[in-house]
Amino acid sequence: MKRALTLFLFPLFASGVFGESVSVMEGDSVTLHTDAELQGDEEIVWRFNMTRIAKVIRNNATYDAVVRFRDRLQLDNQTGDLKIKKFRVPHSGLYKFEITSPRVSSDKTFSVSAVSGTGVKPVSVMVGDSVTLHINVPDIQRYDVILWRFGQQKSPLAEINRKAGIFNTSDGPDGRFRHRLLLDSQTGSLTIESIGTKHSGLYEVDISNSSSRYTTHKTFNLTVSDAVKPVLVKKGYSVTLQINVTEIQKDDQILWMFEDIVIAEIDEAAKLFYIYDGPDGRFRDRLKLDNQTGSLTITNTCTTGLYEQKISSRRHAIKRRFTVIVTGSGLSAAAVTGIGVVDLLLVSAAGVLVALVIHYRRKISELERRSDKRLEDPQKRAMTCILLMIK
Repeated sequence: MKRALTLFLFPLFASGVFGESVSVMEGDSVTLHTDAELQGDEEIVWRFNMTRIAKVIRNNATYDAVVRFRDRLQLDNQTGDLKIKKFRVPHSGLYKFEITSPRVSSDKTFSVSAVSGTGVKPVSVMVGDSVTLHINVPDIQRYDVILWRFGQQKSPLAEINRKAGIFNTSDGPDGRFRHRLLLDSQTGSLTIESIGTKHSGLYEVDISNSSSRYTTHKTFNLTVSDAVKPVLVKKGYSVTLQINVTEIQKDDQILWMFEDIVIAEIDEAAKLFYIYDGPDGRFRDRLKLDNQTGSLTITNTCTTGLYEQKISSRRHAIKRRFTVIVTGSGLSAAAVTGIGVVDLLLVSAAGVLVALVIHYRRKISELERRSDKRLEDPQKRAMTCILLMIK
């Protein structure tokens, strides 16, 4: 009797009757693979909780009128793989494919469930910023293939294949990403440095494991706006540095720095909001932090220099810089050190600031020639901001 019971249970386990479990964060997409080698005479039917939702007959895909899946399904005519886009809680359930042909028949079941999340949020940055797109997948090390793509490009922008020993980034077909990409080998996150408007668009990452029969997809809609011009403020007046968000998200962390010194921070999840005086006390009683938007106000402004804002969340990280120029004070060393001989004359006439910069063209040309190596030189970017003001 014991022997008969063992023989009875084994086929159930091997055929995968209970299905492969798949967890998808809300807003992400997932592809369920058939792993079939189609000859063209097969009929493939996909069902959701026993209701047919799509089929492929002789490489022709059709979709059933199931309201909850409207415009969310995508069938691969060649493989029969099913992609569910923008996955939500109502899409959780059992997915089953059935393949029939004169030669063979097989089926497979997937138990797919939605994990609560914020979904795909647009990411907005300014020209010259750097941004990190986070995969945010638990236990990422067990996934051995990670592919990043940009726009409609079919070739990967960045790739990790742990088994094949592949770890690559690409310049892109037109070279727009040359010297701008950093790929984290541990997390799979992608950083784009010194962004320009030509880097706006959709970034999609495919995450899969060779031992699984599904691929998860995450999409980021990156928008790049023109660079922020220098912020001019009259000495003793107040200035507000905006972060261009209407409301802080629950997982946002915001850090404000002045020339590498932390002066304010927000941890929305922990409900922590801090402002600091600075090591020399120059910001004592002069900082105001907006707990709703994360914007920073400096009162009684008297210091010219570089302010940096860092925003990080589970899905992305953004770095942005502001050059605050206080009229009536000279430029700080951090703003002009290493640029060369620069004579800057600030003249106030009838309330209008006139800036005359002499001997700058040769130095800026030299910096531009080196820009392809790294555009993160804070000295060059500070000078560029000053020139934008003059224009």
